[in-house]
Amino acid sequence: MIYHLAPLDDWLRDPGRPYATTSLLTDGFIHCSADEQTTLAVANAFYQEAPEPLMALLIEESLVEPMVKWEAPHGAPPPGATPGVLFPHIYGRLNRTAVIGLEKVERGPDGRWNALQPWS
Repeated sequence: MIYHLAPLDDWLRDPGRPYATTSLLTDGFIHCSADEQTTLAVANAFYQEAPEPLMALLIEESLVEPMVKWEAPHGAPPPGATPGVLFPHIYGRLNRTAVIGLEKVERGPDGRWNALQPWS
């Protein structure tokens, strides 16, 4: 299982087409994380101003049609991520059939993202 952060509106846009992000154009891949802890670290480092609801797409890696490469981050990993962590990067538009669930990213009383909760 790998995780990808996205505002819900981004995920719901163009539901009949494979999912794409701006990073696919700028970086050549869709950024993902390997686990919940790293996903929350990324959310706090890069998504503090993201519109809510912020979602974690639960992606079954074996179902992803484009190439997935596990790579080190450029620079240090975000605070809260394990040193030496590798990030799964999806090199192409994501087939929606690989997304097997959605979880809402919740904020704590301090305003930081602190938990993933099932989306209903």
